[in-house]
Amino acid sequence: MTRLLGILAIVVVIGVALLAGFEIQRWREREEETRLRAIHTLTGRVKAYPPIPSEALGGARGVWVYLPPQYEREPARRFPVLYMHDGQNVFDGATAFIAGQEWQADETAERLVAEGRIEPLIIVAADNGGERRLYEYTPTADPRGPSGGADAYRRFLVEDLKPWVDLTFRTRPGREDTGIAGSSLGGLVSLWVGLKEPGVFGKIAAVSVSVWWDRRTIVRFVDSLPSKPDTRLWVDIGTREGDEAVPDARLLRDALLRKGWRQGVDLAYVEAEGAVHNEAAWAKRVPAILEFLYPPPGAAPQR
Repeated sequence: MTRLLGILAIVVVIGVALLAGFEIQRWREREEETRLRAIHTLTGRVKAYPPIPSEALGGARGVWVYLPPQYEREPARRFPVLYMHDGQNVFDGATAFIAGQEWQADETAERLVAEGRIEPLIIVAADNGGERRLYEYTPTADPRGPSGGADAYRRFLVEDLKPWVDLTFRTRPGREDTGIAGSSLGGLVSLWVGLKEPGVFGKIAAVSVSVWWDRRTIVRFVDSLPSKPDTRLWVDIGTREGDEAVPDARLLRDALLRKGWRQGVDLAYVEAEGAVHNEAAWAKRVPAILEFLYPPPGAAPQR
């Protein structure tokens, strides 16, 4: 009995120690997140604007805008535009879903413009709707939760956000100068909206695209297109994003090839070796994405 009580006492001590260790780790993680939430990482001319009202969304949506250095220096110049989703994650580590992890779109654009590797562009990032993100970024309904509201989000982009941007800033509003980009479900909605609105968007980046949604509905959607629009596409996936991620992405790639896109011409399909599913991984691909979609004037397009 004495021996049993001793063993029980040791087990209790170990359990208490483990619990204390977990609590200390959680405290350290909370402290680190608090620290990162206080560090804003905006670079260049980036501004968060008052929410844009939208009847389609039944409310208003926050918007961030990055302007290139040439915007002030060349007052007669107009600029192409890239529209992005999950705006909280695009420019500022303090507001990102994972504290400190952001796309670094502002830092990357500043550097590539200064090096002459891309055309100076305006980047507009619309915040996601929080709990409404799944609904707004999915084109079809699915039992996983409130979903299938991408048409409302498409109307917000086309009827509310883009007109405001074109009225407020010196843009080149034509489709050939207008892109749309996002990751995960944001990649899904980028592809769906961009191909639904080929007269508005001439460039699409579907990053770590959620091909899996609703039994790969995006593959069926591509197959059902009446014809191939003159749209420049970037599609990618990380090789460490799950067992089905790469095979699914290849199904999407093959559907695009069947429809007439040409790898290395108007389609860039990339499998990022070792890349996982987060903002840090996507930030590493931003330079290649911008170089493919927005090459400098007179330069041969990146392939």
